Amino acid sequence: MVSLPQSKPPSAPVINEYADAQLRDLVTRMRQRTALYKRKLIDGDLSSPEGSPQAAKPAAVAPAQDTDAKLEEQYYRILGCKFRKLPLKEYLKLIRLPKTIDSYTDRIYLLWLLLVTIAYNWNCWFIPLRLVFPYQTPNNTHYWFITDLVCDIIYVCDMLLIQPRLQFVKGGEIIMDENELRKYYRSSTKFQLDLASIIPFDVFYIFFGFNPIFRANKTLKYTSFFEFNHHLESIMDKAYIYRVIRTTGYLLFILHINACIYYWASEYEGIGTTKWVYNGEGNKYLRCYYWAVRSLITIGGLPEPQTTFEIIFQLLNFFLGVFVFSSLIGQMRDVIGAATANQNHFRSCMDETIAYMNTYSITKSVQTRVRTWYEYTWDSQRMLDESELLENLPGTMQLALAVDMNFTTISKVDLFKGCDTQMIYDMLLRLKSTIYLPGDFVCKKGEIGKEMYIIKHGEVQVLGGPDGTKVLVTLKAGAVFGEISLLAAGGGNRRTANVAAHGFANLLTLDKKTLQEILVHYPDSEKLLMKKARVLLKQKGKTAEATPPRKGCAFLFPPKEETPKMFKALLGGSGKAGLARLLKLKKEQIAQEKDETREEGEGKEKEPEEGGKGAEKPLDEPKCAASPIPTEEVPQSNRGMDLSPRVTAGQSLIISMTPSAEAGEEVLTIEVKENAKQ
Repeated sequence: MVSLPQSKPPSAPVINEYADAQLRDLVTRMRQRTALYKRKLIDGDLSSPEGSPQAAKPAAVAPAQDTDAKLEEQYYRILGCKFRKLPLKEYLKLIRLPKTIDSYTDRIYLLWLLLVTIAYNWNCWFIPLRLVFPYQTPNNTHYWFITDLVCDIIYVCDMLLIQPRLQFVKGGEIIMDENELRKYYRSSTKFQLDLASIIPFDVFYIFFGFNPIFRANKTLKYTSFFEFNHHLESIMDKAYIYRVIRTTGYLLFILHINACIYYWASEYEGIGTTKWVYNGEGNKYLRCYYWAVRSLITIGGLPEPQTTFEIIFQLLNFFLGVFVFSSLIGQMRDVIGAATANQNHFRSCMDETIAYMNTYSITKSVQTRVRTWYEYTWDSQRMLDESELLENLPGTMQLALAVDMNFTTISKVDLFKGCDTQMIYDMLLRLKSTIYLPGDFVCKKGEIGKEMYIIKHGEVQVLGGPDGTKVLVTLKAGAVFGEISLLAAGGGNRRTANVAAHGFANLLTLDKKTLQEILVHYPDSEKLLMKKARVLLKQKGKTAEATPPRKGCAFLFPPKEETPKMFKALLGGSGKAGLARLLKLKKEQIAQEKDETREEGEGKEKEPEEGGKGAEKPLDEPKCAASPIPTEEVPQSNRGMDLSPRVTAGQSLIISMTPSAEAGEEVLTIEVKENAKQ
């Protein structure tokens, strides 16, 4: 009875007691919580007793209730719908401008410049039009005034909010201090022009009427217009298209100004007074613009000027037209020439190559392949040599482009895994791009390998077989081959197969000399590469020995199967020696059979006592039967010894193969049997 308290109770009651205790504790806590909330409802006290352990939970509920109340206050209802109302500070945070602006990378600033440019063009185009043509009337004056006011607001915001925040470079350092930015802007010529463009000369409307001449200063904000053009060209893929459009816009604007001046001259002389002036018929602006086009471009067919004023005006117009038109045509030629410079260089190189081939009477097939190479190279990369383009960039930019294009591919090469990253960067800068036509051999069997190849675009095929046309494997973009040849000693490693381009292929090459120049600066990587190269060459040599090349008519027959190891062990060797021993035993057996046949013929004539003498002759070896001998029973030291059974003249050697109980195996049985005498 004493040992009962020390004995462990069964496991089931322990589990029930524990669960019961937990449930009781949970019920007690729920009752305490209910009593607490009842007391709060009765007393109206929101605070919790400090001594109660449950005080933390009600205290945490109060902030959540306050937050919900605040969120409820931020919503308002319109037509039965509930909308969230953001505080004024939230709105200000959304529209708050950054402290500094990078004018080269900020696209929002480029959009703002577009808005300023639109306002600037409005003033440049419509101020002369409203000044000369009678399109501004008392009935539509308020529309013109509102539009002018919007443009002025854009000018003021640009001057006060945007321009003082632009970053600038001073002594190679990017200045981002707000005070320095404001000082720099206020000391620039751009600030002076911006300030002159926002001077409110419009107040003279009160004294002289609504005359657009008082807005002429708005055209001084031309710096923002040219800045917008510069930034837009820098981000466009085909900037020459925008340059052509911009040059055409310059020409149209000059014709617009000339049309306005012609209408002013016609009013000065009198509408319809002479044949030279505008006669007042049709659309005023279109008729004057048509005259300006014919006059500036010197098409001819215009009425002759009659008065001195008309003659002087026409002479000045002709001189101005020749100068402006020739300048714009020259600028247009430069824009188009710059856009087609690469294509012209490509055409000139192709023409020189064709002339060279014609001079030396190169065959048509070769000329066709050369033309195809030129055409495909231009269509694929729009240049003949990528290295010429990258030479103008600094080394860091060249490395950034090379890493982005080829680092992922070359880092997967097993030979370069674990090498110094900087060494791989130097290799990327030395890679050369080469384009191969369909059927071109990248390398041929037997050549000394001096390059490594990385497939950038296209596919190549490894060829083999009796005639060298069987496709062994197809390598696609990202694959690497020939890397072992870079570190092979003794004049290089010979190629073991033909590699030809399947379709058009763009390969990146790295030659052995370039790699050696790089490894001079990285001795640790050189040791690692040499170690890997020895391992790869050893593995490659084993593969070549396992499958020796077969020449001549050997391809017509399947390869001979290897001699079983058990048979080699029983014959005491392998190859020609064991086969010669087996043939010798066979010859002895045939000779023995002939002797027995001859002895049987002579035995019929001789007396039986001769047979007795023969019976008294002892045998050299007893009769024995060789059971199947496994390979493991032959000691290692005896493998080179002569283990073949010895057979005397009165014995026969019987060799047989019987199926084994295990699938795919046979049992070799060798038996020495005594000859039966008749």
